[in-house]
Parts: sequence; structure tokens; C-alpha cells
Amino acid sequence: MAFLGCVVQRLASATRRPLAARPWRISGVNYSSELSSEKNVPYEKTLKQDSGSVSGPTRPLPRSAQVVVIGGGSLGCQTLYHLAKMGLTDVVLLERDRLTAGTTWHTAGLLWQLRPSDVEVELLAHTRKVVSQDLEEETGLHTGWIQNGGLFIASNKQRLDEYKRLMSLGKVYGIESHVLSPAQTKDLYPLMNVDDLYGTLYVPKDGTMDPAGTCTTLSRAASARGATVIENCPVTGIQVRADHMGVKRVKAVETPHGTIETPCVVNCAGVWATKLGDMAGVKVPLVAMHHAYVVTERIQGIQVRPRDSCLSGQAHAFKYRESG
Repeated sequence: MAFLGCVVQRLASATRRPLAARPWRISGVNYSSELSSEKNVPYEKTLKQDSGSVSGPTRPLPRSAQVVVIGGGSLGCQTLYHLAKMGLTDVVLLERDRLTAGTTWHTAGLLWQLRPSDVEVELLAHTRKVVSQDLEEETGLHTGWIQNGGLFIASNKQRLDEYKRLMSLGKVYGIESHVLSPAQTKDLYPLMNVDDLYGTLYVPKDGTMDPAGTCTTLSRAASARGATVIENCPVTGIQVRADHMGVKRVKAVETPHGTIETPCVVNCAGVWATKLGDMAGVKVPLVAMHHAYVVTERIQGIQVRPRDSCLSGQAHAFKYRESG
């Protein structure tokens, strides 16, 4: 389903063995009006805090696998989950540290539904269903999903016209959205300064997720279907050999703790994907970019008060996106 589903389906069909069994925000967790005496943001704790306590891999390495997924972040865990769900049980995920210890652990966890590409819209719709519904039904674990709504900010007419086109595309896929005037935006989110706004696009069913919780749930769901997750196991090399037609193909993945023979490697190393590609003689056209967001303690009054409105009858916390 969508691009990731197509990629996973091709991986599944290419690697399945015969007769084998058959894919800027503001968010609120506590909506009470009283301030908490405890800090909700774990400033003193990170997932990397005790990462050096385990010196070796968390599980013995198999001698071979149908697919080896490298990278235990959001993309790696999603890939492992979908492969396992499609019936590939002989799949291994290798993470050099701990799951989400790369860049995933400090991401904002935003999930927008509207994009200019219909393929991206379908992919996001599928991802939202997995995160908000499927995983919890399969595992009984919460992914940290919060449907807090989203605002696209327009500071000129051209940008607002672009958002109107997004709204039209969303209607084809059943995605609810509303173009708001600055006054309506102020009513929706009283703390926003709307003096320099031309308008906004409001998507009520956008949301946020907990990146670490989502990846943990994905990996557990995949493991329950027979996939293997191995942490504390960095990849040091990828063996490649030419077939009888002279085409280079993956032979094995090398680690400090052993070698796994495999005909298929999925590069999910994120900002390290280029380095991993070099190991196999493949150039990965990827450039890491800085981005920033702000995490604060819950601010009294930041949640929107219930109101009589055709848009919503409930209180929301919001995330927003500003486009330059």
C-alpha cells in the first residue's frame, strides 16, 4: 500500500523461499486545568543513558536470513513489521546500539495526512492506521498516539492557495480539513499571534506519536510473527559478489560478532545510510539536514477550551507547521 507497501511487497516476493509461510507541534497528554508539580519532560534521562551496559549483541546471530534490515529506527522497525506481517519470518533487524538510539528517539513524532503527492497521502493514511489502530489491536500496547490536530500556517495568498489545493486532494481520500481565516484561527488556538497571518489550513485528525513507543511496539509485533531483532550489533561490512551475468549482488552482512549470509539488505540507517551504502559499493543520494522543535512543560491555558463550532466540539492540543 503506497510506496513503502510496494517496496516491502517486492522484497517479500524476491526473497520468499519455496513453500514458506506467507508491512512545530504543541501536544498535550494531560488535559486537566491544574499544573503538575512533577516535570513531564525527562530532561535528565535519554535512551542512551545506559547504552554501554551491554557489550555484545542481545541475541545470537543466525547463520543466514532471507532479509537483513540495518537500522533500528522508525523506518527499520516499520520495514521489519511489514515484512513479518506479509509472511517473511526469516528476517533479521540489526541495530548498532539500541532501538531508536540514532535520530528517531529525539524526533517530534508528527504525523501529517496531507502532502502534494497522492502516493504520500496514501502512505501516510496507511501509517496512521497502523500507529493509531492496528498495533494496539495486535499487541495491546499503546504507541503514544494523540489525535491533536494540525495547522498549516500561511503568511501570504500564494501559500494559502497551495493549502486549498491540499484540501482538495484530501477530499479525494476522505481527509477532513478546513481553511480558516486569522480570526477563526485565533478562536481555535487563542495563544497564537495571527497579526501576520493570511490564513491557515486546519486538519483535525492529524496527530503525534511517541517515537520510542511506536518503534518498540512495531518490533514486538514483528517478533511475535517470527522476525528477529538484534541490538548492540553494528554492521562493519557488506559482502558483494557478481553473478554469472556480472551483476553485483549482496552475499552477506559482516558484524564484529559474526557474519549473516543473505541475498537481501534493506538500508534503514538514516543519516548513516550513505556510509552503509559505501560498504556495498552503492551511492546513496542522501543529505542530513538540521531541524529544530521545542519541548516544554505543559503550559496552563494552552489547551483550547471547548466551544460551539462546526469544526469541533471538543478541546484539542495542536501542532503547527510554518512554511516559508
